[in-house]
Amino acid sequence: MTAPFELRKGTSPIILGLPHTGTHVPADIHARLNDNGRLLADTDWHIERLYDGLLPDVTVVRATFHRYVIDANRDPAGVSLYPGQNTTGLVPLTDFDGAPIWKAGAEPTESDVAVRLAAFHAPYHAALAAEVARVKAIHGVAVVYDCHSIRSQIPFLFEGRLPDFNIGTNGGQTCDPALEADALAAVAAAEGYSHVLNGRFKGGWTTRHYGQPETGVHAIQMELAQATHLVTEAPLFAYDTTKAARLRGTLQTLLKRLEDTALRLCSAKG
Repeated sequence: MTAPFELRKGTSPIILGLPHTGTHVPADIHARLNDNGRLLADTDWHIERLYDGLLPDVTVVRATFHRYVIDANRDPAGVSLYPGQNTTGLVPLTDFDGAPIWKAGAEPTESDVAVRLAAFHAPYHAALAAEVARVKAIHGVAVVYDCHSIRSQIPFLFEGRLPDFNIGTNGGQTCDPALEADALAAVAAAEGYSHVLNGRFKGGWTTRHYGQPETGVHAIQMELAQATHLVTEAPLFAYDTTKAARLRGTLQTLLKRLEDTALRLCSAKG
């Protein structure tokens, strides 16, 4: 049986959350997906590779299950992140283009959702919460940096073309202003890339749930346009080593700035 998460513990104040890179779908659930669903097209392709080794001693919590099983970045109560806008839910019924992903009559039931919450969603977040507590005990602060990617153009979800870097802090509520400013400065300095702060993606449930700066726990979501590191944003979603090498330089600078700022916040609290 595949464990619902992978964990690498570090001593940095930064914790990388990777809720959408997993591709494991248990056989009984896979059998209920239609041909479109079995493409697993809405995966955050290669994000774990993109961030690997960028920051020494960083903690990484990575979900191994696919978001079609259950979405680790959605409210377990099923509350929409973006009321009134097209989005996908706790257990998606469609892909990002609005097309069904389940065979007719095999759509997940409320009972299915409850089982998957217990088997996948809850263990992933228990691990992430434990690491937040551990890192905060070391430094007095912890920063959850939630790693995401998405296709640049998805008319069902947003108009036009998505910027390359999409920083989400839920309108500045989930982290100290200095952390938000450092993230923004790092991407603004990256030549040839576009960026936005709290645009279409303001931070998912993970960012909003853990980001409580008054308690010393900060959270930032980074949604990358997949054109920044994939050969094409279509199957087979291959990793482009040249694009990725350039992007990794900016991401490394960003993470180091966040780490330095987090340590300063720790000193200020002390």
